[in-house]
Amino acid sequence: MRVMPSPWRAAAALALAAAVSLGLARFSYALLLPAMRADLGWSYFTAGAMNTLNAAGYLVGALLMPWAMARADARRLMLAGGALAAAALAAHGLAPGDTALYALRFVTGVASAASFVGGGLLAARLAASPAVGTRGGLVLGLYYGGTGLGIVGGALWLPGWLSPGALGEPALAWGAAAWRSAWLGLAVLAAAATALCAAGTRQLAAPPVARSPAARAPLAPLAAGLAGYLCFGLGYIGYMTFIVTLLREQGASTGVVTAFYTLLGLGVCGSSWLWAGLLQRHRSGRPMALLNGLLAAATALPVLSAHPVAVFASGTLFGSVFLSVVASTTALVRHNLPPEAWARGIAAFTIVFAAGQIVGPGLVGRIADGAGGLARGFLISAAVLAAGAGLALAQRAGARPP
Repeated sequence: MRVMPSPWRAAAALALAAAVSLGLARFSYALLLPAMRADLGWSYFTAGAMNTLNAAGYLVGALLMPWAMARADARRLMLAGGALAAAALAAHGLAPGDTALYALRFVTGVASAASFVGGGLLAARLAASPAVGTRGGLVLGLYYGGTGLGIVGGALWLPGWLSPGALGEPALAWGAAAWRSAWLGLAVLAAAATALCAAGTRQLAAPPVARSPAARAPLAPLAAGLAGYLCFGLGYIGYMTFIVTLLREQGASTGVVTAFYTLLGLGVCGSSWLWAGLLQRHRSGRPMALLNGLLAAATALPVLSAHPVAVFASGTLFGSVFLSVVASTTALVRHNLPPEAWARGIAAFTIVFAAGQIVGPGLVGRIADGAGGLARGFLISAAVLAAGAGLALAQRAGARPP
């Protein structure tokens, strides 16, 4: 792989791929959900089903990427995914009805997978390059932290694209159809980020490599970790889908929502450094157990108290934890499987995570449509995350692979 004179500029540019694929294309949906529900008359189940389709598209894209990367350069796939995501986000603002929006959320998920997986491979290659030396972990931290940049960018960017609502607040609060222009605003931001990513990664490459047969190492040693990770996928996505809607229902102003989502995104940016030592010290499921437990507390907090201090503490804690659960699975694979089976292990974690993300939004939405509303849905999500903590705690460290 060719490495440009400043690998840190390349790492920062790669972070923009994560910003587009997850921060803008997936998580910014929560900011627009209250306005979309008010205009389109959605139930909570329909609102959650939109993100279910997005997660399903991501799973399809993730499953297709190994095949695609055996035939095309990962950088081209990353940039194609970013461009497709930007186009799909723009189309959200023009969609004539729910069926079109379902399809667009699915397409956006596929595009997000191409951008995120392609960028992740480039980041891993860059982290292992001599130009980076012993600071490869910082490169990966910059890449995953890019998701937080997308969350912060969406929180600060969207209000400027929203016309005044009937109550004098931006339509992000409860306006009728201003969410359409907001999707166009997200598309502009995603297109600009993808262009900057392209400019900053010109000398990076990951050419196609023929796939070798995957080692069929048994996954039984990872059973407890896989079960805990499934609970994480089920629990965290309900929070990220409905948290802004919950805050709106509790009477939070646009300023509070913007500050909340900004703090959440900043927490994501710093999470890789915050938990790096924990992931390095433990080879068992203890890190995943601790992180799932913290997420359970963060999920329950805004239900137990609508005070701004509690709300901001929830967002900051949640943002600073949830991506590190993803990182903890890589450590488990490395510690419990031989190197030739790492791809198989990572694929297994990806599948159970995607399955949780697919089921989670619709499940929380269905619960919220019944007695107890969103508050009950959040408490059940917290319980699922707590169960995931217990399951992960049962994951033991295997013998260190050769």
